[in-house]
Amino acid sequence: MRTLLNKLAAALPPGTVAVAGGTVVLGAASYVHLGVAGHSLSTQDMANVSVLWTIVMSIGIGVFFPIEQELTRIVSARAVLGHGAAPVLRRATLLTAAVLGATLLVLAVGAGPIADLLFRGDRALVAALGGAFTGMAVCYLTRGVLAGLGRFGAYGAQLAVDGGLRIALAFGCALGGLDSALAFSLVLAVAPVVATLVTLPALLRAVGPGERIAWRELYSGLGLLICATLLSQVVVNAAVMSTKLLAPEDSVLIAALLNALVLARVPLFVFGSLQASLLNGLSGAFTAGDRLAFWAMLRRIGVVVGLLGLLGGVPATALGPWLIGVLFDAQPVLGCLDFFLLSAGTVAYMFAMVLGQALMVFKRHNLQLLCWAVGTAVLVGTTLVPGDVATRVIVAYALGSLATVLAMLAALRLSFPGATAAVPEGPGQTVDAGSPGVGATGR
Repeated sequence: MRTLLNKLAAALPPGTVAVAGGTVVLGAASYVHLGVAGHSLSTQDMANVSVLWTIVMSIGIGVFFPIEQELTRIVSARAVLGHGAAPVLRRATLLTAAVLGATLLVLAVGAGPIADLLFRGDRALVAALGGAFTGMAVCYLTRGVLAGLGRFGAYGAQLAVDGGLRIALAFGCALGGLDSALAFSLVLAVAPVVATLVTLPALLRAVGPGERIAWRELYSGLGLLICATLLSQVVVNAAVMSTKLLAPEDSVLIAALLNALVLARVPLFVFGSLQASLLNGLSGAFTAGDRLAFWAMLRRIGVVVGLLGLLGGVPATALGPWLIGVLFDAQPVLGCLDFFLLSAGTVAYMFAMVLGQALMVFKRHNLQLLCWAVGTAVLVGTTLVPGDVATRVIVAYALGSLATVLAMLAALRLSFPGATAAVPEGPGQTVDAGSPGVGATGR
């Protein structure tokens, strides 16, 4: 067993283990937060929390997670070249503030219609949504720089503090009798801000002086990446929102679908510990011109993703209907086949995330966006097919994720023919992978 664990650890990008602990805490916090809310709130209030949580984990991630990814790519490449990250942090802070300001302006202008459409007229939940977006903006900004610098200890600590606070605040709401959707929603705003402040000194100590970064280098690919990430979040979270639009009065199904998705996506929380270190490793190999390390790392992560899918999917399929009743007090409206399809969609989604990072390192943000657009089109088309609402949205998730993977494989094959065939010729030598990106500095 120890040998197997050692081999698995060796297959992971450097820094994964340091992030894993924080990821586990943050992942567990999602279950605890929603579980305590499910046992504390009325069905309607829980449906409101479910919708808000879904928006935060879809639109919020879609808008702000690309900032972390771009910063990780840029800072890690600069680190290989010996450049400090302080200039990147300063300009990225201004850029993030502008993106956040635009997002909050949209919420302020559309507060009334948004509240009526999604929260039964409760404008306080729109304000809580803005607070959650603010928390995401500050945490993804700092995590991107930490990951690019390889400071995965501080990165994991921020995740752990964030998750620990969500757990403590959720129980605090329940024990304090705060049985309102607003109280449980504000947890998503407070926890990430406090976690960022706790780890801010470590970040400021880690950044150093360096050459000024051009604004264009920061924002040139960010727009495409935000669009691609938003589409990826549409694919992974559309089931709840589609049900809200197709069957707005079915609060039982809306809450059950959210609970089922959270359970089926357990591997995604584990996968989260791989993403930052994977992008750091791929970007470093790209900048250093190490073709063999780049493609070998990508293949190893593919194997790990497959194992994660099996370890998470089998229990979810067999026990899912029972578990969401015990953990979240959900009504029995979903069966084992539903959980199998949700788990299959999650595996495909993780493969798409891995392949998307490879395209991003090559600065092929346009191809990444195109592939997610294909997956989204398949998802929308499947959702609009007549039939049972639950079946339609669940099958749409699985097919949309699979279509994205196939599109990305085709994009990599057509753009970089023979890329995955990189093997050693001899000591210190690698075969040219046929990839025009790897081997260049990318600057």
